[in-house]
Amino acid sequence: MQLTSSRLFLRPVEPTDVQRLFAIYGDPATNMFNPAGPFPDLAFAEEVLNRWLAHWQSFPFGNWAICLREQPDEVIGFGGLSVREFAGKPINNLGYRLAKEAWGKGFATEFARRVIAYGFDECQLPVIDAAV
Repeated sequence: MQLTSSRLFLRPVEPTDVQRLFAIYGDPATNMFNPAGPFPDLAFAEEVLNRWLAHWQSFPFGNWAICLREQPDEVIGFGGLSVREFAGKPINNLGYRLAKEAWGKGFATEFARRVIAYGFDECQLPVIDAAV
């Protein structure tokens, strides 16, 4: 499922994205506030990408490669919607990470708004109360 917003082009992740995924998620700067830290190696990035690809097999949403509409072949980040478990309950999760050169331009907000609208308006995701 490809999506667009005013400046962004979003496409589902592909196996060929593994190098760019590692470049972004393996960068210590993009993980400054991530307790798990950066991806340790390319093999780990490949495992994550395989999980993301499997998620698309079960749901009409998942992780997208985030690109600029004017440069649809250049990935500036990754992000998406997933169903996760927290305290034994399913929750809807929104996550994203952008390359440093894409910071400070409002792309994260634009991405989040578009993906949330897709998830709740178009896919009719249920609002899940994760209160413990």
